[in-house]
Amino acid sequence: MEKDIRLRRYTLLVATTAAFLTPFMGSAINLAIPAIGREFNCSAFVLSWVATSYILASAAFLLPFGRLADIVGRKKVFVSGIVFFCLASLLCSLARSIEALIAFRVLQGIGSAMIFGTGVAILTSVFLPQERGKVLGINVATVYAGLSLGPVLGGAMNHNLGWQSIFYFTALIAALVAFLTLSRLKGEWVGARGEQYDFAGAFLYATGFSAFMYGISSLTASVWSKYIFIFGAALLAVFVWNEIRVPQPILDLKLFTCNVTFAFSNLAALINYSATFALGFLLSVHLQEVMGYDSQAAGFILLSQPVIMAALSPFTGRLSDLVEPRVLATSGMVLTTLGLFLFSFLTAATPLWLVIANLFIMGVGFALFSSPNSNAVMGSVEKRFYGVASSTLGTMRLTGQAISMAVVTLILALYAGNIQLGEVPAELLTKGSRTAFAVFAVICFGGIFASLARGNVREKAGR
Repeated sequence: MEKDIRLRRYTLLVATTAAFLTPFMGSAINLAIPAIGREFNCSAFVLSWVATSYILASAAFLLPFGRLADIVGRKKVFVSGIVFFCLASLLCSLARSIEALIAFRVLQGIGSAMIFGTGVAILTSVFLPQERGKVLGINVATVYAGLSLGPVLGGAMNHNLGWQSIFYFTALIAALVAFLTLSRLKGEWVGARGEQYDFAGAFLYATGFSAFMYGISSLTASVWSKYIFIFGAALLAVFVWNEIRVPQPILDLKLFTCNVTFAFSNLAALINYSATFALGFLLSVHLQEVMGYDSQAAGFILLSQPVIMAALSPFTGRLSDLVEPRVLATSGMVLTTLGLFLFSFLTAATPLWLVIANLFIMGVGFALFSSPNSNAVMGSVEKRFYGVASSTLGTMRLTGQAISMAVVTLILALYAGNIQLGEVPAELLTKGSRTAFAVFAVICFGGIFASLARGNVREKAGR
């Protein structure tokens, strides 16, 4: 009994520390975007790829690695991902051109996919079903802690030590997680031992998804982008055909066609992240380039949203063990839609207190949505699908983030073209941000109905 308690304690520590890495990296690097632009002399469009390349790689590889983890062992893939992420972070800090930095960010994203395709699955494997909501709430709180500390530490490190220090710090955390995993987590978790791995499906998905999302992001910047987009869409169609006919696919499509809760909870996650992820990027640029704050001050302002999320998520996670996740998650989606709608009126003259108040509203909305939605997804499948469910949810999250950044990249290209970020007129940046927030508010409004359509999870569990 004591051994099991100790295992659960260390599993929670390792999984939550790993869960800290990606959001911290994403929110911290947003504060360094203007500094990176000045150092490498590049346009706002190219700079957006510093964030987009990482998310795109994570999303493209998350599902293949989640399935691989179910077959060969979740701990093996998790540890490999941590080590890979650590090395890629060090390479990012050594980049001497914007092209090299973007390439190393792709490698960092692949390592991230190996981590987050397995972390939640390991937690769900170790803890009892009745503890799932509480544990996932703690895990989500750690994600939000990363989002909270990212702007503060990232802004301060960028301001005082340079943007490279953000990557050094991330590499140090990754090394610590690797050490704890190897020394404290004994055993292995395999959900589908002996099953065949669908290599063709993995290739079709990773290649098709990457081409599809790159094509969308670059529609206004490259004449070849529409052909790449069509090529990606065709590969994804072949991927679906392949998954239907393969006996042991990367993604069992029956989970979507025969499980309403799983399908609509994942759709709600996709919509939520599509509508909200670029918020930090847009506000970081607005606060620094339009309102004139330095990266350190901007980081403290952006802190107001994730600190609320981190404080409330454990509570909403526990509450989702008692109350229908549909009710909590839908309430969160409504508040998030309201916050995005209000940001669509953002101007250079908007009072700072109003920006902070709206970030508070969105923080409450995120907290109400994320933990209950994750609990609904993981509670809707059998144990043997935990890895696939975890990686599917992660894929929805990262795909949503990639879509969010693709929308911003497209809008920035329309308003600013290839002008260097520091030379873009403030009114153009503001118009671009307002347009993006209006688009995101419409997307999030649609997510309210997806969240409602999932049905009552508690009633199904009782039956």
